[in-house]
Amino acid sequence: MNTWINTKLMPPIMKFVGTRAITALKNGMLYVMPFTIVGSIFLILANLPVQSWADWMTKTGLTTYWNVAYNASFAIMALIAVAGIAYSWVQDAGFDPFPAGLLSIVCFLLVTRPSTAITAASGKIIISAKMMGQQTGFIDRTWLGGQGMITAIIVGLLVGWIYSAFLKRDIRIKLPEQVPANVAGSFTALIPAAVLISGSLVVYILFDKLANSTLTESIYNVIQSPLQGITDSFGGMLAISFLVPFLWFFGVHGSTIVGGIMGPLLQANSLANQKILDSGRALTLANGGHIVTQQLLDQFMTVTGAGMTIGIVVYMTFFAKSAQFKDLGKLSLAPAIFNINEPILFATPIVMNPIMMVPFFLTPMLSAVLTWTALRIGIIPLFPGTLVPWTTPPIISGLLVGGWKTALWQALMLVMTFFVYLPFIRKQDHLNFETEQTTK
Repeated sequence: MNTWINTKLMPPIMKFVGTRAITALKNGMLYVMPFTIVGSIFLILANLPVQSWADWMTKTGLTTYWNVAYNASFAIMALIAVAGIAYSWVQDAGFDPFPAGLLSIVCFLLVTRPSTAITAASGKIIISAKMMGQQTGFIDRTWLGGQGMITAIIVGLLVGWIYSAFLKRDIRIKLPEQVPANVAGSFTALIPAAVLISGSLVVYILFDKLANSTLTESIYNVIQSPLQGITDSFGGMLAISFLVPFLWFFGVHGSTIVGGIMGPLLQANSLANQKILDSGRALTLANGGHIVTQQLLDQFMTVTGAGMTIGIVVYMTFFAKSAQFKDLGKLSLAPAIFNINEPILFATPIVMNPIMMVPFFLTPMLSAVLTWTALRIGIIPLFPGTLVPWTTPPIISGLLVGGWKTALWQALMLVMTFFVYLPFIRKQDHLNFETEQTTK
C-alpha cells in the first residue's frame, strides 16, 4: 500500500501542486489575507450580532464609516488577488515582481471595463475627475470583489507568465549601466507592459462589440457561477472536507493546497452572502444564500487543525495511559486552541498511521455534514462576509462569524470529535503503553 501511494499516487499530486501556476495561486492569495481580515474587523463592528451594539452604531452613524473601510479592503479582494498572483509568479521566476503586480491591475481593470459613464450610486468607485459638474467614469465594485475572482486568477497567471517570458527571452529595453536602477527597471517593463495592455484592450473591445459584455462578466456567468454552485453543493463540500485530511495523511500540507485553490470560490460565496445582507434582504437560501463558504471550512472543517484533532488532544491530556501521549497532550493543548496541530499530526503520529486514518478522514466530513444540515434547516444562520484570522480560538470564532448559536454549535462539533477519535486513539495509546512497559 505504501509503495503504491509513494510511487503511483503521490508523484502526480506533488507534480501538480509544485507547478508554477499553483504555487503562484497559493502564494498570491496570501497577499489577500490581511485585507480580508482587517476588512472583516470593520464588518464585525458594523454588524455585530448584539442588538444594543447595533442600535448604538446606528445612532452614532459610525456604521457608514465601518462599511467604507470594509468596501475599500475586503470588498476589492479580486483587485488585490490579481496583483498578488502576478507578483508571485514573476518573483518565483527570478525577476523583479513589482512591475508585474502593477501591470496585472491595469490589465484586470481593462478587461473588466475601464470606466462607464453612469450616475454615481452606492457600490461605485469614482476614478476620474468631474466633467461639466457631473461625475463620470466609474468602475462597478461588484467585479472587484468575489464576482471577479476567477478573472483575477486568470489575468494574474497570464500576466505573470507572459511578463516572465519576455524577460527570459531578454525582450526589453536596455539602458547603460550608469542609469539608476529604478529608472532602468521602469524601461525593462515597458515592452511587456505595452503588449499586455494592448492585448487586454483588444479583449475588452471584442467582448464589448461582439457580446455587449466584458470578459469578467462572461467568465462569471460561464465559469465562476457554475463553479460556485458546484462548490456550494453537498458533494463539493464533502470533497473539500475529505481532501484536506487526505493530503495531510501523506505529509502534504492539505490546508494550504485546498485553501489556495478553493479559497477564492469559498470567499466569493461569503461575499455573495454579505451582498444579500447589504441589499436589505434576509440572508436565506430562498434569497440565494450560500452554505459552503470560507467560514464553513475554517470554523467547521479545519478548526483546531486539519482533521479537527482537538478530541485527540483532550484524550491525551486527561485520559492517556502512556507517558508519550500524556506529555504530547500537555504540549499540544495550547497550540490546538489556536488551530495549530502539527505536533499531533507528526508526533502521534497521524501521518501514514493506518490506525488513525479513518477518524482523521471521518471527523471533518461528519462535522461538515452536520453543520451543512444545521445551516440548511435553519438551526444556525448562514454565514455573512465576516472572516476571522485562522488562529482565532474556537467558540470565539464561531461567535464572531455567526453569533451565539454558531458558537454553541461549534462547541458541539468539538465535543463530537472526542467520541469519534476515542476508540482509535485509545487503541494507539494502549499499544504505546505496552511498548513502554516492555522497555522498562
